[in-house]
Amino acid sequence: MKLLEEKIRQDGKAVNEHILKVDSFINHQVDPALMQDMGREIADHFRSRGITKVATIESSGISPALMTAFALEVPMVILKKQPSKILNQDLYQTVVTSFTKETNYELTLSKKYITAEDHVLLVDDFLANGEAATAAIRLIRMSHATIAGLGVLIEKSFQPGREKLKSQGIEVYALARIGKMAENYIEFID
Repeated sequence: MKLLEEKIRQDGKAVNEHILKVDSFINHQVDPALMQDMGREIADHFRSRGITKVATIESSGISPALMTAFALEVPMVILKKQPSKILNQDLYQTVVTSFTKETNYELTLSKKYITAEDHVLLVDDFLANGEAATAAIRLIRMSHATIAGLGVLIEKSFQPGREKLKSQGIEVYALARIGKMAENYIEFID
């Protein structure tokens, strides 16, 4: 998506070969018009797949997932990083290793929101190593739902996430694919 690539070039910042800051328009301050366009683009790509739910991991995936769910006219389900005091029964849970935060956390899904009848599209802001997406897929599969694919805003294609997901039979659709990064340098893949 050229619009997203232009926004990354204009307002993003490659800190080093692994970290891209997009906090001014995606994951701290959100550009709602851009988010709506990106959600519509992901929805259009997966529209014919019979999706019944869109799922994401809190918190940076919420905005693009909500816009995608809105465009598909289906509910959005948030996979929680921390179990809540009131949401503590009938849960699916799995452990995720976060590259960004250098820690493990428990990902949680209430059994009542995704069932075996659902065909779920996973949406997130970034795909890098694929750990979070793999854990989310594992969690959704615990409910016996099927996975339509992963829609992601930004993929760091030089990291193993796409291959990890493809080896599990998951289609990855990325709006912007970065082939190489260094301090103040970003190279996109068409």
